[in-house]
Amino acid sequence: MKHPPPDRILLIWVLLLGLTIPGMVAADETEGPDRGTLLIAGGGGKQGAAIFRKFVELAGGNTARIVIVPTAISSDPNYDYQNPGVAKFARDRLKLKHVTVLHTHDRREADTREFVRPLKTANGVWFSGGRQWRFADSYLGTRSEKEFHRVLKRGGVIGGSSAGASIQADFLVRGDSRTNRIMIGDHQRGLGFIENCAIDQHVIKRGRQMGLVKVLTDPDGKMLRRFDREDLLGIGIDEDTAIIVRRNTFEVFGKPDAAVLIYDPRKWTAQTADAKKYITLKLGARYDMKKRRVLHLVP
Repeated sequence: MKHPPPDRILLIWVLLLGLTIPGMVAADETEGPDRGTLLIAGGGGKQGAAIFRKFVELAGGNTARIVIVPTAISSDPNYDYQNPGVAKFARDRLKLKHVTVLHTHDRREADTREFVRPLKTANGVWFSGGRQWRFADSYLGTRSEKEFHRVLKRGGVIGGSSAGASIQADFLVRGDSRTNRIMIGDHQRGLGFIENCAIDQHVIKRGRQMGLVKVLTDPDGKMLRRFDREDLLGIGIDEDTAIIVRRNTFEVFGKPDAAVLIYDPRKWTAQTADAKKYITLKLGARYDMKKRRVLHLVP
């Protein structure tokens, strides 16, 4: 009786037991939510009203139940969190009837049934600008985080600008509590509405084009092991620009000269110059994050 060669026996055991060996590990996929829509804006004020109006439209219009989360704005307990500018705009200019401001810096409160009650019927949730690590401090690992994801599962909309953009990714760019100049900081996990992804904002206006290159090369070795820097997809969104995400694809929205930069380290080699490590998508362009392919390129 002939016995199978040892290498074939090893392969059989790998398949049966779910073990992995070098060269057989599949790359992580960059994927958006199965249901619902994301609107992710790069900050800035000139198109802020138009971008927020688009968010409201996607959430259902004037009858939509909107929850605004202003937690990133400040750490000052005396700040007027219940009346941020975006809430005033929604109530006074857009005349929305169902606007709730949801804020806490207390994780224990964020983990209570009473706190998350407005999220259970929300059609849209908007994350404000500020410092994104404050979102992480308050909501990661709580009932609030679960309910944010459930908004999407019901077919709702999650939106946000600046800090409210970066927090939507799996990896949290500029998440250091000391300064936003540190790309890989003491807070590295975002809310993960897009998996295997890192999002930066204000990229052209503030000269941040090389920021995501630093994240995806991690020269100081600071990235947590749960993330694979060579596999993350980097998305850099300029001011007054947004992406509208449905499942694994997005379309560029915003000002006439809107710009979104895409960083794909899977395509880099040791010889790739930093300036060649990203491509630029313009207004109306569409991109497949999972396949990492431009679907519609605007010249």
